[in-house]
Amino acid sequence: MFKLSSLTMKSHETIWQPLIVHGSMRAEKERLGFRTKVPRSVNMEKLRNGYLFPEISKLELQHTEKYPDAKLISLGIGDTTEPLPEIITSSMANYAHALSTADGYTGYGPEQGNKALREAIAKVFYKDLPVINTEVFVSDGAQCDITRLQLLLGSNVTIAVQDPSFPAYIDSSVIIGQAGEIKDEAGRYRSIEYMNCSPHNNFFPNLSTTSRADIIFFCSPNNPTGHAATRKQLEQLVEFARQNGSIIIYDSAYSSYIRDDSPRSIYEIPGAREVAIEISSFSKFAGFTGIRLGWTVVPEELLYSNGFPVIHDFNRIVCTCFNGASNIAQAGGLACLSPEGIQAVHSMVDYYMENAKILVETFASLGYQVYGGANAPYVWVHFPGSSSWDVFTEILEKTHILTVPGSGFGPAGEGCLRISAFGHRECIREASRRLRTLFQ
Repeated sequence: MFKLSSLTMKSHETIWQPLIVHGSMRAEKERLGFRTKVPRSVNMEKLRNGYLFPEISKLELQHTEKYPDAKLISLGIGDTTEPLPEIITSSMANYAHALSTADGYTGYGPEQGNKALREAIAKVFYKDLPVINTEVFVSDGAQCDITRLQLLLGSNVTIAVQDPSFPAYIDSSVIIGQAGEIKDEAGRYRSIEYMNCSPHNNFFPNLSTTSRADIIFFCSPNNPTGHAATRKQLEQLVEFARQNGSIIIYDSAYSSYIRDDSPRSIYEIPGAREVAIEISSFSKFAGFTGIRLGWTVVPEELLYSNGFPVIHDFNRIVCTCFNGASNIAQAGGLACLSPEGIQAVHSMVDYYMENAKILVETFASLGYQVYGGANAPYVWVHFPGSSSWDVFTEILEKTHILTVPGSGFGPAGEGCLRISAFGHRECIREASRRLRTLFQ
């Protein structure tokens, strides 16, 4: 412990003098309990706050405790709400039941995923593209693969992210040691290149002023803004990566929501196989948020600076850190990609997109600038002159509707809210009614 000493030096400085108070030290030790001698990771100490979505969940819980009789509507965390199609659940149930039989029991599967599912992913999502099943790595979700890719890349690479963007890109970069120190009040990290993506530039960065980075995280359709990058934009991105010798980590988790001619895969762009890894998920298009299933594509042509294939190292990471996705989940994924399953999950996507339309029309009718909702299940609403957290709090307190503050996705999200279209139709209509009452 320390106290401020009044010792006067020739220079009249005031200095800190140690004051040992044994009783207070003992009391402090007893309060904290036993401690190891292992230091906390300096990278964990650099994280400014808790991860965004658990923090939103905490606020939701606090609100329900404060207003136990209120009917809270959650348009915040992007969690699917509609029942899974029976063709998918019956496939998983049958697989699970078969595990109780000698003939049907299976143990570990291939770490890279069951061959039939890898082939189906390549055929359904990349049917006109040269993606082969051995380039597809089945996982327990795109977010887990983000961390595995960070482990693959290590702490010595530089990264660029869209601003605003999905917070896992930045937080995983901080944890792995890529981010450096916080450099400003907005919370930006010194070693991360923030690519501003806002309405004034059609949600696509000005690459002519963007510094080179080894790794470029890019999500399309974007979470949170809902913008789907155009073919021209992605051609510019791929060319930028090729000129700089960078690797794009392309997150296509919401590609099934695209309604126009925007590319659904980065591999639709010539030259992308030499500079891009693609991650995706069953979570949002098939309702697998709780089942956990996704995939990553690593093309054979993607090479490190020394000519070594990236796919070999990623395979090593997967085999070391992962025992493979659940066989039951993979059975459900295979059912999703059957002709009947595809039709069923497309109906679910259509349902959520109709919700998005209702939300877009609601905010537009109230005079707000609204983005997204056309190619993604997220609506991005601008509240000029207002703090994201202030608007979030006002809406929660006065309407009992949970949203997500835009600033939680990066400094460029300040003044905006992300509204999720995942919800029961009656909840979406009721949310629309409450919002009209609040803002009219």
